[in-house]
Amino acid sequence: MTTIAVTAATGPLGRLVVAALLDRGVAAESIIAAVRSPEKAADLAAQGVQVRRADYAEPDTLVPALQGAERVLLISGTPGNRLVEHGNVIAAAKEVGVELLAYTGILNSDTTTMLLAADHKATEQLIKESGLPYAFLRNGWYTENSLMELETTLEHGFAGATGGGRFTPAARADFAAAAAAVLTDHADATNVAYELGGDEAVTMDEVAEILGEVTGRTIANTDMPAEQYAGVLVQAGLPEPVAQVLADASAAIGRGELATGSGDLQRLIGRPSTPVKTTFQQALAAKETTT
Repeated sequence: MTTIAVTAATGPLGRLVVAALLDRGVAAESIIAAVRSPEKAADLAAQGVQVRRADYAEPDTLVPALQGAERVLLISGTPGNRLVEHGNVIAAAKEVGVELLAYTGILNSDTTTMLLAADHKATEQLIKESGLPYAFLRNGWYTENSLMELETTLEHGFAGATGGGRFTPAARADFAAAAAAVLTDHADATNVAYELGGDEAVTMDEVAEILGEVTGRTIANTDMPAEQYAGVLVQAGLPEPVAQVLADASAAIGRGELATGSGDLQRLIGRPSTPVKTTFQQALAAKETTT
């Protein structure tokens, strides 16, 4: 059976990809969980998944981690030095001779003007230059992102610079299922880019309304110019460069850069995307069971 490696496999997306691969019938021993801290993957090892240490910043760990893998999913790292780190993984994948390198980038990465997209664009270029067969999984907005600062949101509502623009969020599990599909059933479709987004094209006002329905509260959405929003984020304690990137990402919604009607996600997972309301309900129920 084909061996599939998933990097960052103990992260929020990586764990879901491993679960999705198992759900698709991939044998646990045919999955490599390439992780920075193997001790955090004890549960995966207990299921029979191969757990190997792989740190994007330590090239010497990457070839051994990917050895024997025929297909690799490179889950994008955290901003900072990630372009160099992605390059390390790409070089290792080339050295071991993988037959497919899939990469989780960002929606519309070839056309977007988002500051956040710069590393993703550059990584896609590195992959093309490597000569490896590739699949670009250009993930849109995770619905769960709207719950990241839940307590603050419940008290003060949302704030941003979306200008009433629409975007097409999907659940993180939907994106994971799409990745698993590409790594298995669609692995012969190489050198392609998938524009991945949900069925619903919503505004942040509508997202606020949906969260209000789920929580039984009135949730406001305060919209403002991007520069003003960046200032709010700085006042909240974020470094100015980070605040600028986040404010620009919010403004990108107003520019239509986080929306797609491609249908790629739905075709890959073989079903509609998870409704925003359902994701909110599931996330809040999970939160209640852990508090």
